[in-house]
Amino acid sequence: MQRWRGLEDIPEGWGRSVVTIGSYDGVHRGHQFIIGETVSRARALGVPAVVVTFEPHPSEVVRPGSHPALLAPHHRRAELFAELGVDAVLILPFTVEFSRLSPADFVVKVLVDKLHAAAVVEGPNFRFGYRAAGTVETLRELGRTYDFEVRTVDLRHGDGEPFSSTLARRLVAEGDVAGAAEVLGRPHRVEGIVVRGAQRGRELGYPTANVDTLPYTAIPADGVYAGWLLAQGERMPAAISVGTNPQFNGEHRTVEAHAIGRTDLELYGQQVAVEFHAYLRGQMKFATVDGLLERMAEDVRQARALLD
Repeated sequence: MQRWRGLEDIPEGWGRSVVTIGSYDGVHRGHQFIIGETVSRARALGVPAVVVTFEPHPSEVVRPGSHPALLAPHHRRAELFAELGVDAVLILPFTVEFSRLSPADFVVKVLVDKLHAAAVVEGPNFRFGYRAAGTVETLRELGRTYDFEVRTVDLRHGDGEPFSSTLARRLVAEGDVAGAAEVLGRPHRVEGIVVRGAQRGRELGYPTANVDTLPYTAIPADGVYAGWLLAQGERMPAAISVGTNPQFNGEHRTVEAHAIGRTDLELYGQQVAVEFHAYLRGQMKFATVDGLLERMAEDVRQARALLD
C-alpha cells in the first residue's frame, strides 16, 4: 500500500481512483463498511482505492485543546487500511489555512486535481469544508459537476445505534473493553515505549512492561484487565493494570502488562502494544502486601482462563 503525506506526495500521472475521506480514528466496524464499499467499487472500476485522512485531528485545529482520545495512531490505521485492501492512504496536514477551504475548493484541490476521483464513498453524516458546511448532498452536486459518483454507506450497529468513534471512546473510558471490541471489530490496543518504573512488579514476582503510551491515547478506566502484550514479534497472554497503583500511593496513571508465565523478557526501550480483552476488577488497596500477592495470583489465573 502506498502512503502519501500531503498532496505533493501523490505521484505524477496518478489516474482515476475511488476515494473515501475521514479521520477514521479506530477504523471501527462502521468505518470498515465504508472502506469495504470503497475497495469493492474500486475493484469494479479497475482503479485504486484511496483513503484520505488528516493529521492532526481537525478538532484540535478548529478548537485547540479539544483533541479527542485516539483509538489508533496513524501507523496502526495504515495497517488496518492495508488489511482491508486499500491501495493508498493520503494523510493531509490539517492546518488553519486548510480548514478554511470551502467545500468546492476542497473537492477541486483534493478530489479532482490530485486524486481524479471516479467515485467517493462516505457515511450519511459526512461533513467537509469550512465550518463543515459541505454535506453528502453538496458532494453529490459537485460530483455532477466534476464527473464523479457519490455512494453512502449506513454505519449500522446491532441494536440500532450506529457504530462511531465516539461510542468506542466512551466504552473504553468506562472500562467496557469487551463492548469497545464489538464496535471496533477487534480488541482495543494501546502502544508505546517500555520505560523503567518502580519495578515493584518484578520484586513481587510479577514483572511488568510499563508502557509510556502515545499522546492522546484512549486509555481504559483504572482497573485490572485480561489481554495481550505484543512484543518482540510475540502476542503473549497478559494481566494488565491501569491506574495509579494505590497500594504504594502512586500519583501517575500507568499502563503495565504482565506477560503471564514469562519472567525472561527484557523490553526496556522497545516499542510494544497492549490489547485489552476483558475487565477483571477495579483498583484496590490491600491491608498487606500478602493480600495484594494473593489477589495478583487470582488476577493471573482469571486472565489465563479467559484468554485460553
